[in-house]
Amino acid sequence: MAETNQQRGSQSAEQTNIEEAWEADLLERYPEPGTPPEGSAQAESADFRDYTEGTRDGVQEFYYQNHTRQTLEFVRDMHQKYLPLRHRQMSVWEAMDFLDELVDDSDPDTEEPQIFHAVQTAEAIRADGHPDWFVLTGLIHDLGKVLCLFGEPQWAVVGDTFPVGCGYSDKVVLAEYFEENPDKNNPEYQTENGIYEPGCGLENVLMSWGHDEYLYHVVGSYLPIEAQYMVRYHSFYAAHRENAYQHLMNDTDRQMFAWVRAFNPYDLYTKHDVAPDLDKLMPYYRDLVGQFFPETLQW
Repeated sequence: MAETNQQRGSQSAEQTNIEEAWEADLLERYPEPGTPPEGSAQAESADFRDYTEGTRDGVQEFYYQNHTRQTLEFVRDMHQKYLPLRHRQMSVWEAMDFLDELVDDSDPDTEEPQIFHAVQTAEAIRADGHPDWFVLTGLIHDLGKVLCLFGEPQWAVVGDTFPVGCGYSDKVVLAEYFEENPDKNNPEYQTENGIYEPGCGLENVLMSWGHDEYLYHVVGSYLPIEAQYMVRYHSFYAAHRENAYQHLMNDTDRQMFAWVRAFNPYDLYTKHDVAPDLDKLMPYYRDLVGQFFPETLQW
């Protein structure tokens, strides 16, 4: 049966609400340095630890679904479903417009188009004098969320990412929910290294499925390695904010994660209510996108 506009609107609104709740929770866990949450006794440091007592019920339910369903088998199934890329052909701008359906179908009185956050992130990076590829990464880093418009559930699109097929780090948010993941019953998957070799490098590690991993496969071949890491691991908070999973990394990973950490503040702390002047900025960004990408990409 064809999906009705009402059904699509309800699903889009739910997806938007989950994204907002997850992003709000990130800011509570990792507030901007020097601005810890009101009433918090945390030190003014960039290295904030996860504190879950204040985590809202909706966020906890999201992570319960994410942590219990993101199994090694599920991730392999998603790779088989989406890789090689074959779902549709779109330009970057078509993907941006496609993603804006999440907003158009929810509450246009209170939500801003996805492109606002993309341009706000990119503009903050540009203002700090970073190279063009860094600015471009800020613009496109969330485009992998088109997965939710391909019918994937929220827990397979957003959320903190983590390796599958090896023991879970307690640095992953709400790690206690992994107790109900079927992989917990497989001893091979529960050693520190699991199915991997120590120091094998993250390129050889299967990460939980979501918009980061998906977009990496869409755009990675067009970007420098620093940008590839930003796209692929910007939601891997257990690693780039908590220093977990170092035993799986190689020297390249450790070097490139400096760039992931450099990108993270622009992703977390640049959202604001003042809309960017898109008419003024679009010629620059259309030229920037054209420097790196062909007219259409395979998704």
